[in-house]
Amino acid sequence: MLHFREELEELQSKLLEMGGLVEASIHNSIYALVERDEDRAKEVMWGEAQINQKEIEIDELATRLLALFQPMARDLRFITAVIKMNNDLERMGDLAVNITERALTLMKEPVLRPLIDIPRMAELAEGMVRRSLDAFARGDAEMARDVLLADDEVDHLRDAVYNELTQFMQEERTTIQRAIALMFIAQNLERIADHATNIAEDVLFLVKGIDVRHHAETRE
Repeated sequence: MLHFREELEELQSKLLEMGGLVEASIHNSIYALVERDEDRAKEVMWGEAQINQKEIEIDELATRLLALFQPMARDLRFITAVIKMNNDLERMGDLAVNITERALTLMKEPVLRPLIDIPRMAELAEGMVRRSLDAFARGDAEMARDVLLADDEVDHLRDAVYNELTQFMQEERTTIQRAIALMFIAQNLERIADHATNIAEDVLFLVKGIDVRHHAETRE
């Protein structure tokens, strides 16, 4: 049983390491966009392979633990939650790459507008990722609930970005391609926030044994 506990700790450690890689990738993707920094963009592209490798390691370890030890109750919830979180983190890494690809395209064009709402969206989304993982590491249900509540602000900022960029496109057709690229970036940030919300929901299920998907729980 001691060996099993050590392996569970290793599984958690690997997931948190992957979370750190994903947080850095998200941060660097937006830095590359705002600062028009091609070197920082390359860091994101290079980092994708590291994130993907970590995903494989976590999946293999989790599957082995399920097969060898046939865990029950909280241990089973823990491993299944890690598997789901692992998938969410990998998807966030992909979304950071998507943002970076758009950023590289935009670097070749004149700046469309001051990037105020998008960096704010990124800050909120990064914070949600960080807090969801902290909630997992600490077993903190209240912190997980805070992540769920933050999602609405990200959605509000996404809508504001869409509305403003739509107006740009209507007033000046030459802005269409750049505006669409920024819309995709905003959409990717909103999806990152959604994945952070998924992790927070998994934390609540792990810690409290409750399923809050689709707002099944009253968030008070």
